[in-house]
Amino acid sequence: MPSSTVGSGGCRLSRSFYMGSAVEVARGLLGKVLVSAVGGRRTAGIIVETEAYGGVEDRASHAYGGRRTARTEMMYRIGGHAYVYLCYGMHWLFNVVTGEEGVPSAVLIRAIFPLEGWVWMWARRYGEGGIPEGFVWRRGDWRRWLGLGRGPGCVTRALGITGEHNGIDLVTSDVLWIEDRGMEVLDAWVMRGVRVGVDYAGEDARLPWRFGIRGSPCVSVPIEEGAGVLEGAGGRGVCERV
Repeated sequence: MPSSTVGSGGCRLSRSFYMGSAVEVARGLLGKVLVSAVGGRRTAGIIVETEAYGGVEDRASHAYGGRRTARTEMMYRIGGHAYVYLCYGMHWLFNVVTGEEGVPSAVLIRAIFPLEGWVWMWARRYGEGGIPEGFVWRRGDWRRWLGLGRGPGCVTRALGITGEHNGIDLVTSDVLWIEDRGMEVLDAWVMRGVRVGVDYAGEDARLPWRFGIRGSPCVSVPIEEGAGVLEGAGGRGVCERV
C-alpha cells in the first residue's frame, strides 16, 4: 500500500508494493506515475507499458543463471531500487528492482504518457529549449508530444534519468520515485504479450511478460497478445524516432 503523501495529490509507493514478483509488479505499475525531480525540474508521466524480467531462471534477464557482475549487482538489492544501465552504448534504460534482497528480478519501464513538466521533457528529447512563446500546435507536433516517452530510451531522456541514478531508492529518494494517484487499470484495459528484442532467450522469449494499457498512443511497439515470438523484433522500440 502507498505510504507517504506527496505534493501532487498522490501517494509514493511503499516498499511493500515492490516485494511481489517481477510479473506482479509489472502489471501493478500500469497507471502509476513515474516522477523525476532531476536538476530541480519536476517531470512526470503515467506508466503505460512495462516488461518483467524474472532473474536467475529467465534467459532474457541480465541475472540469468545467477550472473553477478558490477552492472547486475543492483538487481540483487531489495525491491524498490532503480536499476539503470546503458543499452547499445546510447540509451539509458530505467528498471525497478522487485522482490526480496538477493533474488534478482526487475521491471523495465518501456513507456509513459506525459503528465507534468512536458516542456522540459520536450527540451530534453528534441533539444529545442522548450516550447517558444506563441508556438502554434500542428498535427505533427501532437505526434511528437505523444512520443516524448514512447520507448524505454525515450522515458529516461524525457525524465533526465542517467546512470547517475542507478541504485536510487525509489521509496525514499527526493529525485526519483513512483506515485499512486488513484488510477485504476482494469484487467480489461491491459494488453499482455511477449517482450521486445529477446529472441536470444529461447523458450523464455515466448513468455507473455510485457504489459500495456489498451488503446494508449504511447505504447512503444504494438503488443501481440498471447505468447509467441515477435519475429524480427530485434532492438526495436528502445526509443521511437519522431
